[in-house]
Amino acid sequence: MEQFLRDWRQDALNKAQYDSAIFIGDKLLALTNDDQDAFWLAQVHFATGNYTRAQAFLSKQDLISRNPSCRYLAGHCLIKQSRYEEALAVLGERNPTHLISNGGSNKRKSQPRHGNRRRDADLDAEEAANRRFEAAMCFLRGICHAKQNAFDRAKECYRDAVRIDVRCFEAFQQLMKNSLLSPDEEWEFLESLDFDSISVSDDVSSSQEAADFTKMLYTTRLSKYRNPAAFETAYDSLSTHYHLSTNPDLQLARADLLYTQCRYQDALAITNAILQEDKYNFSIYPVHLACLYELQLKNLLFLVAHDLADTHPQEPCTWLAVGVYYFAIDKIAEARRYFSKASMMDAHFGPAWIGFAHTFAAEGEHDQAISAYSTAARLFMGTHLPQIFLGMQNHALNNMALAEEFLKTAYGLCKTDPLLLNEMGIVKYHQDRPREAVQYFEAALDIAEEINSEPGAWIATKTNLGHAYRRLRQFNKALDVLNDVLRLGGKDAAIFSAKGLILMEQNRPEEAVAVLHQALAINPQDSIATELLNKALEETVLADGAAEEEADDLADFESHLDQRKLEATQRVNGNGNGNGNGHKHGNGNGNGNGNGHGMLDKGKGRVTRRRTLLEDEDEDAKGESMEMTDDQE
Repeated sequence: MEQFLRDWRQDALNKAQYDSAIFIGDKLLALTNDDQDAFWLAQVHFATGNYTRAQAFLSKQDLISRNPSCRYLAGHCLIKQSRYEEALAVLGERNPTHLISNGGSNKRKSQPRHGNRRRDADLDAEEAANRRFEAAMCFLRGICHAKQNAFDRAKECYRDAVRIDVRCFEAFQQLMKNSLLSPDEEWEFLESLDFDSISVSDDVSSSQEAADFTKMLYTTRLSKYRNPAAFETAYDSLSTHYHLSTNPDLQLARADLLYTQCRYQDALAITNAILQEDKYNFSIYPVHLACLYELQLKNLLFLVAHDLADTHPQEPCTWLAVGVYYFAIDKIAEARRYFSKASMMDAHFGPAWIGFAHTFAAEGEHDQAISAYSTAARLFMGTHLPQIFLGMQNHALNNMALAEEFLKTAYGLCKTDPLLLNEMGIVKYHQDRPREAVQYFEAALDIAEEINSEPGAWIATKTNLGHAYRRLRQFNKALDVLNDVLRLGGKDAAIFSAKGLILMEQNRPEEAVAVLHQALAINPQDSIATELLNKALEETVLADGAAEEEADDLADFESHLDQRKLEATQRVNGNGNGNGNGHKHGNGNGNGNGNGHGMLDKGKGRVTRRRTLLEDEDEDAKGESMEMTDDQE
């Protein structure tokens, strides 16, 4: 009879016929008075949203103290009612760390895999189930601490949950989704997990395959800034061997990698394919919206935002989409309102917090932007992005020391982001340390090339490298870099102006004139290009005048020399010819060198003043002027 009623209850649950399940479950519990039947009856109340009734039922039956599964469900009911302190009292403050397996990755490699299998076989089913519920309770403790803004304690609870039961994906997902670990910490944590504890029907071969499969799935969830080769290996194996190439979660991981590589068009193609199959898969939308924004597809942003607002107004992603659309069309106040709404609906929604802070930065409200980015950095302590943005805001306020500190903090979290290295180079440049700036810019470009990033995305970094070379007076390298920028499509007046300045530094005013004309063709109102062009034209005229004057002097000298030669011939024999030649050689060298050197010195003086003007403009009027004598040295 009991088994008949259990099957009936399960069939009703499978059909979501909760009234039937409650009716049968109540009769079954009266017959058996079994803890598991009581748990399942409370579980049905929980599934219907009757959290108070489920929690009261568990309390009356005194099930919480003696049964881990019932204690877990009671705590979950209290969390659903936002009674976090009471939930912690029921669940207990301490994690059962004695249940954490000691089997690390190195130990697993040195020991036969069947050792864990034998231990698992000795555990009975009830003990294994209790272990899983203990891990689940660690996860619930983490939820309570996160709701109380105790993120360090939440992080430890999530970590312990996965260490106790490697299949506690909810806890693993909280660590990854909320960026509670840095990229390096994520990979170290993955390697510390005991995947050998996974057992499938006491079959060693099947258990090992399941362990490897689980590890590959977890690998695809890690940060894409660290170890992309390992991600590619896991992705390829899951796609080919397990036929998961079209799985939305795996495709999202791939799109996330492409986004970090600035390959926005490729990432958008993947997110579009996912949304065609599952239009309201909300985990896809943050990356999808970011790609649409980067590609400036404003019409598509409008359509997505409008559709989500009509169909799912209760989802934070909906208002994120609306905020991104308004941000794309430069309606900053409206964007801020909707980013704020999304963050209030889900206080741990990272994209909404970053978007909210971006709105202040876009309006030049640096203090408010710093406050918002600081909140994001506190909520998402494992990601380096808020620290980068804090550094950028302090740089905009000319607080170079603070900017450097924030960027160093970001570098401690992630050493492989080209954007971060570029920003560190910019700060070094404005601290008048161009040699260090060159090192950071070159490192950024090297990493961008290693990860197969889109070359056009790093035009700004190449331009910065060209300016740093110019400051070091390595003019040929600077010209090579700026020419590469122009080949990549960086048709910007400032680039042509920088190139023109370098040509003038090299005393090539005619070429500088041609380049500066190109700058003014792009932006006729460019004051720097206009001033440089005027100076280049002046130098060209001076150079032409000096050449004409030198030619006239040479003609007079030749005429005078011929007259002297004629007179000498008349007075003496042919010995005077040799002296005349020597005189000619001496005067020629002295006159030519003297005039040329004087003209070059004047030219260098003018170029030095002109370079200072451009640098003052480039560095937002920092006031870093150089003496002419420094350049001449």
